[in-house]
Amino acid sequence: MFPSVREVLDLDPVRNGAPRVVAGERGLDQAVRWVHSSEVPDIASLLRGGELILITGIGLPPDDAGLRRFITDLADVGACGLAVEMGRRYTQRLPAVMVRTAEALGFPLVELHRGTPFVLITQAVHGMIVDAQLAELRATAEIHQRFTDLSVEGAAPAEVVAQTAALAGAPVVLENLSRQVLAYDAAGGSAELLLANWEAHSRAVQPPGRTGHDAEAGWLVTVVGARGQDWGRLLIRLPVAAPETRHVILIERAASTLALARLTRRDDVEQQTQTALLTALLRHTAPVDDVVVRARALGVPLERRHLVGVVIRPARAETAARALREAALTGLAGALDGDLAGILLALRSVEEEPDALRRLAVRIRALADGDVVVAAGEGAATPKEARRSLLEASQVAMSVRHTASGPAEVVRLADVGLPGLLHMLRDEPRLQTFVEQELGPLLAYDARHPREQLLEVLRVYLECGRNKSAAAEHSHLSRPAFYERLARIRKVLGADLDSVRVCLSLHVALLALDALRD
Repeated sequence: MFPSVREVLDLDPVRNGAPRVVAGERGLDQAVRWVHSSEVPDIASLLRGGELILITGIGLPPDDAGLRRFITDLADVGACGLAVEMGRRYTQRLPAVMVRTAEALGFPLVELHRGTPFVLITQAVHGMIVDAQLAELRATAEIHQRFTDLSVEGAAPAEVVAQTAALAGAPVVLENLSRQVLAYDAAGGSAELLLANWEAHSRAVQPPGRTGHDAEAGWLVTVVGARGQDWGRLLIRLPVAAPETRHVILIERAASTLALARLTRRDDVEQQTQTALLTALLRHTAPVDDVVVRARALGVPLERRHLVGVVIRPARAETAARALREAALTGLAGALDGDLAGILLALRSVEEEPDALRRLAVRIRALADGDVVVAAGEGAATPKEARRSLLEASQVAMSVRHTASGPAEVVRLADVGLPGLLHMLRDEPRLQTFVEQELGPLLAYDARHPREQLLEVLRVYLECGRNKSAAAEHSHLSRPAFYERLARIRKVLGADLDSVRVCLSLHVALLALDALRD
């Protein structure tokens, strides 16, 4: 970071000159990029901007018009200030025309009332500038290394945004082209304040070019995209007159990492964000209030809504998201564990639920590659209760062993019956013990004699209502062969297969085994 004019005036070599600012105090925070000493009256033509000029005044024009032009030319080329050593040309004070002109332009004008070697001022300031440039080079190298590591690791957008905020020491927001927030990091501040009325606030931020700083709004902004396809903007909160070079490098490097990740992963950043929000609700990986704020910024309000968890098996997140859009419904859609996709519907009222679920199920089945199960949990009145609805829908989806009979069918907890109950209890050790007690010897026998598959013979026998003739036909075995295998099952289990109570227990154990193996 280059020193400001104010910081230069505080250096010992300058303080030894008894400096007094006589005009342009509002320009004291400008960055000093170089110090130049010259008595040439047309020195402005040799400058590039950011220079602090040191003079004794012996070469200044003698008339008011010439002095006014001298100050104006320095301000026009971007010089950051003028310091005049008193005593050679001017003894007590600088000409009033110089002071008035500098004040009108906001151009710092300083009187040095004691003699001080200009070379000492130059050395001190240039030392600060060189140190700042070295620090900037080190910061740039660190930025490139950090984002190279993130690219190699295939970091998610939220990780890239968090790293950007850490390096900038300021809040960072990633939005799509509709001004919906895909990821953000408040840098320790309030997310609620950062994202309040975000869309309207973002649309008012209009910096020049692909990367630009809107000083009035206080944001450094760059466009995110690749191969001519822009898909978002990255913003860093920088309420300063002008951003540092390292901030520009930082935001452009972060945007490149985000664009590369999207090309490599070939998925949608918004979809990743919605998946992350669903995961946060299900696994408590983030406070519910944070999820609510992020969802609202994404255009999905969860407060004062009737929330219904929906789980589809099997399905991809993209299918769920598209079905949600085509059904003209509001909610979050994302991938869950395994082959499950989840949706959290955000409805305006309880009355909308039946029609919304019907429309959603129709669209899901129209988009699915094959038969799917669409399961829904009980509606929730608050975001904190939404987890229960999603969990219930997930349990129902996993416990259903049949596909839909109609395009609008949605399975609820009341529909799953005994198989669904056993699926929900599959992690219960006592259920696992029951299965081992009832079927353990038969499972061990099948492991030693894989060609006989007595477990499947028992399953067919029980599912046919203990009708031996029907079971033999269903098993594609002759009656003697089937009877022989039933006799072997009786011997292995030590069970009376003519007993209704025994067969009921074995059938429940088989259903529980299926639940354990799901």
